Amino acid sequence: MGGTAALGLHLVGADARGSLGALTAAVVALAVGGSVSPSVDVSAFGMKGAEAHVAFQATPLGVSLVGAVVLGFFFLRSLRGVGGAGAGSWRELVLRAGVLVVLFGGGVLGISWVGRGVVRLDGGDLGLRRVAGGGGWLGGLVSDRVGDLARAEVAVRFVVDLVPTVLGGVGWCVGVLVVALLASRRTSLPAGWEPVRRVVRPAVSAVVTVLLVAVGAGVAAAGYAAVGDDHPGRVVGAALLGAPNGAWLAVPLGLFVPWDGRASGVLRGVLPYPVGQFLTGSPGRDITVGRLAELDGRVWLLAVGAGLLMVAAGVLTAVRTPSGTRRFVLWCGVRLGVATGVALPVLVRLTGTSVDAGVSVLGFDAFGTGVELRGRVGVAVVAGVVWGVGAGVLGAWVVGARRSGAAATVSGVSGTGDVAGPYSPRQPYRAPNPDTNPYLRLPGVSPPSGGGDVSGAPTVASPTLPPPPRRRRRSSGPSDLGPPSPPPREPGG
Repeated sequence: MGGTAALGLHLVGADARGSLGALTAAVVALAVGGSVSPSVDVSAFGMKGAEAHVAFQATPLGVSLVGAVVLGFFFLRSLRGVGGAGAGSWRELVLRAGVLVVLFGGGVLGISWVGRGVVRLDGGDLGLRRVAGGGGWLGGLVSDRVGDLARAEVAVRFVVDLVPTVLGGVGWCVGVLVVALLASRRTSLPAGWEPVRRVVRPAVSAVVTVLLVAVGAGVAAAGYAAVGDDHPGRVVGAALLGAPNGAWLAVPLGLFVPWDGRASGVLRGVLPYPVGQFLTGSPGRDITVGRLAELDGRVWLLAVGAGLLMVAAGVLTAVRTPSGTRRFVLWCGVRLGVATGVALPVLVRLTGTSVDAGVSVLGFDAFGTGVELRGRVGVAVVAGVVWGVGAGVLGAWVVGARRSGAAATVSGVSGTGDVAGPYSPRQPYRAPNPDTNPYLRLPGVSPPSGGGDVSGAPTVASPTLPPPPRRRRRSSGPSDLGPPSPPPREPGG
């Protein structure tokens, strides 16, 4: 996680504004559910009567996803390495999970101690030069002060909150281990968890798979954008830090979950197109697919992509669910509906963003910028259940029809309703004929005329006699060596 955060911050150029180590610690703390408290040193402006405030709330889900994948991989691999008996015991499971949670909490504690530093920004980069100017005596006074701010450096101090970050890190680690255990289909579960394996795992693994596919699509889109951009490093760095943020924001939006959004100032440029343009000139608006499509009709492709992801989740759930269950189609829909009804509001909460920054001089707002995106959790729950049930039923119907067709094909070949095998042999192509099949003839009996069937005759026609006993040979003696050879004849004899 630290490596991903450091690389992303370096590519976007953040290390030129502050210490890379402190910034990396702050980003990792935010990624695990911690909090960072920023503040602005007003004395750094070199003037009196100036006030500033900064508020920040966002989660770099790119760093979070990397940590979750690595942590879940090693946790599941350790369970598989101890064997079936150990991996399926409560003691082994709790012990290994507890060790990981303690180690992770200690690492987060260390990050909290080093996560403090200063970020220095240029007032001109914040857009203060554009607001400098004005008429009248008071306006000229404020304008002069704003001009001083534009030429000054803004020092933003930040510190990682110790207790909220440690508690958030421990909770994040426990959540990752639970999701990894429920999504894995090859890891043994403790005794008594058989319903979890049959009921919960197919739907959870399907939802996790399609969410990872959505992130892959977002990374591919970022790579395509970086090829034609003047600063490809910044695009790649932003994708490392926040590709899941954009992808997982687009999934609920494509499933018709509305968002409340507002944007002002220079931070409006960080929003993806056409969201930033949609929020221009408005204090706050409801963001929906239909309204965004009024600016660009290609936004409807977002709804198509999200719908296809849900159909894929339904098919995966049906494939991974045992087909012998009663009411197979209905149960697939219910299970995926519950899983999606939980996952969608979680995505809405994780991708919510709020950033506010402002500077006032002599009581006048000289500079203010902010971005806020909040999804509606209640609508996300309803949309997740409805989409999950529909996709689960559709996927189960497709998979069930395909399985029925395969079973009908096998039944047509074998001639019976069951699959052909050693206890259900296939129907022969022709009637048995002793004239051509020697296994149907009795020993010493000529084949019956007319080709009668003797397949039901006993295999042995008469009892067999035991072989005669063998003579026991002596161990030594002349008889063992055979008759003696005649003596050699003398010459001339």
